Amino acid sequence: MESGKTVLITGASTGIGLATARALCGTGYRVILTARESSLPRFAAHAVVESSNVRIRPLDVTKVEEREAVLAEAERDWGGVDVLINNAGVSYRAVVEHVLEEERLAQMNVNFRSPMEMIRLVLPGMRKKRAGRIITISSVGGMMAMPTMAAYSASKFALEGAHEALWYEVRPWGIRVSLVQPGFVDSDGFQKVRYTAQSDRSEHELAEPYHEHYVNMSPFIAKLMRMSRATPDSVAKVVLETIRRRRPPLRVPATLDARVFAFLRRTLPRSTYHWLLYRMLPNVRTWGPSTERKSALPPPMGDDSHQ
Repeated sequence: MESGKTVLITGASTGIGLATARALCGTGYRVILTARESSLPRFAAHAVVESSNVRIRPLDVTKVEEREAVLAEAERDWGGVDVLINNAGVSYRAVVEHVLEEERLAQMNVNFRSPMEMIRLVLPGMRKKRAGRIITISSVGGMMAMPTMAAYSASKFALEGAHEALWYEVRPWGIRVSLVQPGFVDSDGFQKVRYTAQSDRSEHELAEPYHEHYVNMSPFIAKLMRMSRATPDSVAKVVLETIRRRRPPLRVPATLDARVFAFLRRTLPRSTYHWLLYRMLPNVRTWGPSTERKSALPPPMGDDSHQ
């Protein structure tokens, strides 16, 4: 599929996007690497430069005019996009109570609305060719949710549902749709998470009701990422394999933990699944007001006498 095909990647200046960009450069693909204008210098810093088959373009996926401009150029010069890789995304760390509507919309705008708009714009050309690949970087957060990550998981759950519908819709035209699902990846991604005004205050003030949620979850997630054997390069390899597969599946687990969580979700009774994950939360007995700490941990299902 490589020869003469055009691949467009969003959020290509860092993490999985950058690793995928570097893996694609030098192949037979024509590649359009995009990122916010302020992030473009990162490409040169990692020895990723333009060539006859590689273009680097500014793209804030939330801006209509920038989406349309980069896709118009691809259509004019290279006959449109054959493979769209939706990678751009952000992550907010906040409990549900600490996310205001404007913050919730900001999360959804980047992680859900914008990639769906990119898809909408490339589909006419793909239908005309009766071929194409849409690959979106989802997350384990799209199959399971963790406390303090509600808005992020909501955006990924939305992606998962929309892509499942899309898989059926465009199959008659030979367009393949895949969600690549990384779990914990050894990268600096956990350092780039965003806080809302309320979640930031709660993490730093002992008297805040959700203080223990934040001070336990933040290092817990960071530790899991540092311990992971998965890297942006290993996930990028999965992305390339997905592009090249003749019949790629809708969901592609990209890390060992993603496969494990998918297995648990499929096989365990839902009540057992949630109880088990709750028990795995760090220092969960300390969460909440001190008067409630002794009862914070739920009993095993069907037996209220075991604490």
